[in-house]
Amino acid sequence: MAFNKRIKIKELLEKDYTGQKVTVMGWVRTKRNNKNVAFISLNDGSSITNYQIVADPNEIAEEILKRATTGACLKIHGTIVASQGSGQQTELNAQQIEILGDADPEKYPLQPKKHSLEFLREIAHLRIRTNTFGAVFRVRHALAYAVHKYFNDKGFFYIHTPIITASDAEGAGETFKVTTLDLKNPPLTEEGKIDFKQDFFERETNLTVSGQLEGELAAMGLAEIYTFGPTFRAENSNTTRHLAEFWMIEPEMAFYDAEDNQNLAEDFLKYVISYALENCKEDLEFLDKRAAEEDNAKKADQRSEMGLLERLKFVVENEFQRLTYTEAIDILRNSNHNKKKKFQYLVENWGVDLQSEHERYLVEKHFKKPVILTDYPKEIKAFYMRQNEDGKTVAAMDILFPGIGEIVGGSQREERLELLTTRMEEMGIPTEEMWWYLDTRRFGSTPHAGFGLGFERMVQFVTGMGNIRDVIAFPRTPGHAEF
Repeated sequence: MAFNKRIKIKELLEKDYTGQKVTVMGWVRTKRNNKNVAFISLNDGSSITNYQIVADPNEIAEEILKRATTGACLKIHGTIVASQGSGQQTELNAQQIEILGDADPEKYPLQPKKHSLEFLREIAHLRIRTNTFGAVFRVRHALAYAVHKYFNDKGFFYIHTPIITASDAEGAGETFKVTTLDLKNPPLTEEGKIDFKQDFFERETNLTVSGQLEGELAAMGLAEIYTFGPTFRAENSNTTRHLAEFWMIEPEMAFYDAEDNQNLAEDFLKYVISYALENCKEDLEFLDKRAAEEDNAKKADQRSEMGLLERLKFVVENEFQRLTYTEAIDILRNSNHNKKKKFQYLVENWGVDLQSEHERYLVEKHFKKPVILTDYPKEIKAFYMRQNEDGKTVAAMDILFPGIGEIVGGSQREERLELLTTRMEEMGIPTEEMWWYLDTRRFGSTPHAGFGLGFERMVQFVTGMGNIRDVIAFPRTPGHAEF
């Protein structure tokens, strides 16, 4: 029988196939024997819900049933009947079972028991077969689709910005180098430095840290664009918040000011989260319960005030509170939390960079709604942000969410050539190498704005996973790039 005749389990759960003969394929989650009948719990990835297969030894050879162990892949042909037990409306009476792939129960590491996330990270090539990771990656897919749908429906154009670049958009210098030179014996200049003129691109290049600068170029011709692609940071960090390879969503819009930028970002975030709530109900309900169990295991003072679904609805249903950095500093400095020294980093002076604990305080304790912080000190922000008239701040914005702190960062971009070049010189960014970027200010410059959303941060927020390594299929972190 042709493989494309199979029915997905998701479809069996949503439509009534009672009395019909069907073929299903999937992996065994569990098998139990009861009254000389084998009950096989099958999952094919289309849904978090397993489908019950009833196999009678009078119909199915004993040798086949012995091989239908946890992890084995089966092709089953049979009849859909009303279920005798609780949990689902129908089940499949097997008339024919074919083993597509065996899984030796002595060696298969995913047995029907609770595995720690740490253990599953060690077998990341298999962890996607678990309920938790199946749910996470179905939600991730839905969020990615929602991103494209949102911008497409708004008339934005999707731009593929380069993965190999000669610029470092943030000026941080933590980049992965790209070269074809012989690392054991690289060519040298007369000064003894590596001669990149002999390299493939005839200059020093690296993996991109952001598609923003190239996105700005595209916005100067297409007006409203967005990027959604991989970015790379060579930061030697092993925290639960950092990856060396991650995905960024970066819209750039001509004819937008700072307020337009804030409006778009708020609308976008609400849309994407609403899409997940509407289209991933079962997976999110499962992840909500998983997050609650994880939370209950923590000390009382470390527990979240809201459950996962509660947090998602909190963002969708509340208007985002907008305030300036200066107002936020006053609130934080005068808070009982600060006075009683409950912050790990006390807030004393204007100009300090806010920590996650400060951002969460504003969202969860003070305003009890998501927050858009604007007008940060220019000293703690990037060179391309538009300088405000006060000479001290820039038209930046950060969007703060409960449980996570900053989720979006953006700004109105500096469109005035003289101010931009002066700022670049102050920050030691070579203007001669960025001639192409400055050309957008030389020829037909216009007010424009944009923001960046780390996609994994969004997936982490929506799924409630505590570690960013658990929301990307193959995490790249220091010392880890096996598969």
